Amino acid sequence: MRKISICLSLILALWNCGSRSDTDSIKLEPKVFQTEIAEEVQLVDVRTPKEFAQGHIENALNINYFSENFKDSLSVLNKDKPVYIYCRSGKRSAKSVSKFKEAGFDTIYELEGGMLNWISEDLNTKR
Repeated sequence: MRKISICLSLILALWNCGSRSDTDSIKLEPKVFQTEIAEEVQLVDVRTPKEFAQGHIENALNINYFSENFKDSLSVLNKDKPVYIYCRSGKRSAKSVSKFKEAGFDTIYELEGGMLNWISEDLNTKR
């Protein structure tokens, strides 16, 4: 009986972890992301300015995740509109989701796998 209880607890814990991330942001594959941002959207690159200068997605706004003013910098965006975010590999954008949420954003889309995935799909970048 104890083993069943432990197993059920683990299953519930894993289920809760999985569902929580689904409500924080929506991850999109590069080609879907590209289609979504074809319209005028709020597109944010959370990499460093140096990384941004080496190549970025056209019309992206660079807001450096490592900046001490990161959360304050989000105020230039409209909280009532969806925001599309990306970084190099997806780690910083995933970490930044909570900052966007704290700033009042409800709809957040992430580029799955970041710029590395975007480039691997031979999608255009701008310098």
